Order: sequence, then structure tokens, then C-alpha cells
Amino acid sequence: MRVPLTIVKKSIFIIGFLGLSSCVGQTATKKNNPNIVLIMSDDQGWGETGYNGHPVLKTPILDEMARTGLNMSRFYAASPVCTPTRVSCMTGRHANRSGAFSWNWSTRPEEITISQLLKNFGYSTGHFGKWHIGAIKEGSPVSPKALGFDENVSHDNFFEMNPLLSKNGGEPQVYEGEGSEVIVAEAMKFIEQSKKDGKPFFVVIWFGSPHAPYSGTEEDVKLYEQYGNTISRRFAEITAMDRAIGQFRDKLTQLGERSNTLIWFNSDNGIPKSTEFTQKEREYYYNGSFRGYKGDLTEGGLRVPAIIEWPAVIDSPIESNYPCVTSDILPTILEILKIDVPVERPMDGISILPVINGEKITVRNKPIGSWVYPFKNELINEPWIKNSALNNMITFTANNKDPEAKNEFGNKRNFVNYKHPEVLKEPFFGRATWIDNNYKLIVYNNRKRELYNLRTDIGEVYDISKANNNILERMSQELKEWQVSVENSLAGKDYKN
Repeated sequence: MRVPLTIVKKSIFIIGFLGLSSCVGQTATKKNNPNIVLIMSDDQGWGETGYNGHPVLKTPILDEMARTGLNMSRFYAASPVCTPTRVSCMTGRHANRSGAFSWNWSTRPEEITISQLLKNFGYSTGHFGKWHIGAIKEGSPVSPKALGFDENVSHDNFFEMNPLLSKNGGEPQVYEGEGSEVIVAEAMKFIEQSKKDGKPFFVVIWFGSPHAPYSGTEEDVKLYEQYGNTISRRFAEITAMDRAIGQFRDKLTQLGERSNTLIWFNSDNGIPKSTEFTQKEREYYYNGSFRGYKGDLTEGGLRVPAIIEWPAVIDSPIESNYPCVTSDILPTILEILKIDVPVERPMDGISILPVINGEKITVRNKPIGSWVYPFKNELINEPWIKNSALNNMITFTANNKDPEAKNEFGNKRNFVNYKHPEVLKEPFFGRATWIDNNYKLIVYNNRKRELYNLRTDIGEVYDISKANNNILERMSQELKEWQVSVENSLAGKDYKN
């Protein structure tokens, strides 16, 4: 079964938003609307799955999903670090537009989220696990509750075994058990209640695994103990997460909701460098032939595993090399449900519904931009959320138990976000990339430029910029125009209407 496409005219902002000027989907009734589940791992590299060729790691559930669903082999995180990618999933926009430059930088309350839109459309909405795009505490204007979730059992950042979690912004409590299985158990309770209420559900499950420090059950660690002490615990986290996803899918089957549930799985950024591994352990630290790590704009920092499973629509396996990004999640889901955005704002994602439908499209009509912003200059500006107490984290991570711990932009236990002047700061600094199908431009502090052909050089070894000046200049100009748009959004101009 394929979702039909009906082409209609839309405004320029909505065209840019949806990618195709389409207003399509299944009949917008509670009975027929699909359930939507977004699942995200934390720091899982593209190569850390069995189906992508890892030599020892066991991920049977993800392997089955990739084998029977849509395997997106060229899927990008919108940022090489976690918080900005999560913001892109929720808003369809690059996180720099809302000032969420890096980890512990919150989004802004004025952003429109997919959870708000689906809640208004009649969905039950729930978040479970890592949040990390603002404080989860009650009263925070960027908590899961404030941004459109009916229920949540969440952590401000990442978590391990026996996680400390907050339900609906309340006082955190310890939930005994393996961390991934704990949050999936809460998500299963939620979808069971939604089923009783007769409502479709939108569920976000954001794991804390396999983010360091690593921990796992004795049984899971034992599976990999021959490969080393540290890496065995990392692999144990991935295997436990994979098992938890299987438990969730089994629950969908039990409820009779498996066929009409769209599950979108991906990681939040590339594989971390993990210098704590021994030389022997690094032999099993596989990420394909990609260059770089988490924090880098090379493929190793941005390209992540991604799968869509939706049995009612994807009834035969699809493997796609079409370039996709986390910003595409929101516009794709809105196109399926025929939901229009209530205000006109520049968007960075496009709908990939044709890919889900199995159409043989190979050329993306909108390049993918990412920008590691030089945020230290923002620290002198006025806070976006004036009451700093609303930015406090109430849950602790395994390696951050000191409430007064400091980092380069203040208290490590607080989120930050600062107002940006309405003056363009050209030239633009920081590191940025512009991906236009086969070609990838990387710019370093407005000085050094590199150009790669990913079709012939997936390892980004050969800089072809000197031999392709026309392509280099065209893509550099497009990147600059996109950065101007992002700067205008950052200054708050999108919120004035």
C-alpha cells in the first residue's frame, strides 16, 4: 500500500518546508491516522549495527527493521552533537535558528514543535527518556509538557542503569532496571492507555545509550567481554537498546497497532572518538570507512543509522541512498497527516514521503546545511529566558553529580540561550557544511574550504575544490545565503508575527 500524492500550490515558505508542494496523506480521521513513534539512540555510530556490517555487535531487531522496512543508508544528523539534532527533529529547522548551538543550549519557547502540532490534531503525545533541549522541570517554558507532550518520563540529559527520571516535570525518582528497557516500559504503558482512549499516539523514545560512561547488565556485558572491558560495556548498551526496541514492537503487535504505526529510528550524531578504548578495543570500534567523529562535520560526525518501519505502507523492503536529515522528520509527518504549519517560517527539512512510498528518486531538491556556531560570543548577550531558575536541571548524569560543576559557558547544571543582535555578523565564522547530493562543501572559519565528491570518495580523502571552482563558488554562495537566513532567525525575526 502506498500513500497517494496530490500536488497543490502552497506558499513559498510551505514549499520550502515540505520539499514537494504536496498536501497528501491518509484520511485525516482518528480511526485511520497512523501512530507515530520517533526513536533516537545517543552517540551511536553509523557502523554500530549488524546490518551496516559491524563484525561483532548484535542488533537483531534493528537488522530486521532494516531488512523489511526503509533502510536509509545516507541519513544525516542535523548537527554533529546531540542537542541541536534533537531540536531539528522537533521543529524541522536547524537548531541555530533558535539558539540551541550545542549541548546544554536550550531551544526557545517560541518554536513550533511537532508534538504541539500533533497534540492539536488529536494525538496523545508522550516523551520518554533523554530530552536535553531545555529543562524538564515543571514551569520550564521548554519542558516536554510546555512543548506539547501530554505525558513524559524524562531526563534532562543522558542516563544509565537505574536512571533518575522525572514524571511530568515532578521530583525525580530512581527507576530500577536497565535504562533503555525502563523508558520503553513507560512508553508501553502510555500507548496502552492511548489505545483505551481511542486516540492515535505520537511517542518519542530517546535513549541514553550508548553515551559514555558505559554500563550494562552482566548478561549483556558477557556477550562482548572477550573484546575488552570498556567496549564490552558500550556494546552491551547497544544490544540492550536493540532488545528494548523489540519489546516495544511486540507491544504494538499485542495491541493490534503494529501495521499502522510508523517507527522512525536514527542516532543523534556520529560515533564519539572514545579515547578511553585500548588499542585492542579500537579494532572493534567500527564505523564503516567514514572519516571523523562526533563533533566533526565529516561523514563520521554526521552520518548516522536510520530506518523507517511502517508495515501498512512499506510492504516490501526499500534501501535508499537518497540524502535525508533529521530536519526532514517534521515535514514528512505533517505531509502524511495533511497538517499545515500555522505560521510562515523558514524551514530546513523537506518531506521524504516519496522515499517512503518507494519512488525511485535520487536527487534531493534542497541541500543540507549544518553549522557549528562560534557561540562563546553570545555569552555577553541578554538571556532569552530571563528567569534563570527555569533553566536548572533536576536530574543528574552518571558523571555529573556536583550541582556546582562548571563548564565553558557557566553552570553545567543549567541550560542557556541568549538573545542575538539584529545585525548580520558577516563574514560568518565557525565550521559549516553544505551537502548538495554528491558534493559536500566544508568551510572552516570562513577561511579554508574543502570540496568532496561523496559518490566516489566516501572517506573524504580527496579535496577537489581546486579542480572544480565553479561548483565550489556556487555552493559557497548557497551556504552563505543559508547562513544569512539562519542569522535572521537567530535574531528572533521569525517570531514577530
